[in-house]
Amino acid sequence: MTVPSTMNRSLHSFFQAIADARDEQELRLQIMDELGEHFQAQYWGLCLLNEDSHAAEVQMQGGADTEGFVADYNKLARKVDPVLRYVIEHHAPAHEQLVFSPEVWKQSELYQNCYARYDHEHVMMGPIVSGGRLMGGVYFARASDAPAFDYKDLADLTGLCLHLSSRLATLRSQAKKSQSLVANRLTPREREIADLVAKGLTNAEIGAELWITQNSVKQALKRMFRKLNVSARAELVARLQDTV
Repeated sequence: MTVPSTMNRSLHSFFQAIADARDEQELRLQIMDELGEHFQAQYWGLCLLNEDSHAAEVQMQGGADTEGFVADYNKLARKVDPVLRYVIEHHAPAHEQLVFSPEVWKQSELYQNCYARYDHEHVMMGPIVSGGRLMGGVYFARASDAPAFDYKDLADLTGLCLHLSSRLATLRSQAKKSQSLVANRLTPREREIADLVAKGLTNAEIGAELWITQNSVKQALKRMFRKLNVSARAELVARLQDTV
């Protein structure tokens, strides 16, 4: 497989698309389809962590068995991957040649047990950082008949990660502010009820938990629905958890 010599989308167009994203879902949609082409990669992925630093969603594209690769990587490689370790420790992009010689890379268990199985011959990762913490990353891989990533790829990925990090921080700050404004429409007791609704408790269970009658819970929910302009418990939870 030969790598295309032209790029259909400039790096600055990615920067603009990132800046224009109105939420995290749009942030993914704006860039995912064409990321691989810009970096001349056969396989690529994006992972955004939630506020607790757990994987919220991993998107991989380009391969026939992307789910298999993600599963094998998480099982066999994530804890021992020096490229990932470099990215985590330095908050900077890296490819395999920064941490391995070509000979050591090919002989490593990491390569033989995971990467080679899916023809991820050359790999490059970059961090998405927010609030001083790693909040995700981008991943690229090239097949065995493609050249390794070089300094220009790292420079481009550095710029991309800076813009992704900045936009993610802004979006999450805006979401928290909006969520706080919505939550402030509720009284402290109503917020307690909302928390228990989110945990799946029934009106009777909520009443028992808060030492109030089931009818009091029912009336409180009606008031909360009116305040937040929703009509169902699921909408109430979504309104409080995902306001953008």
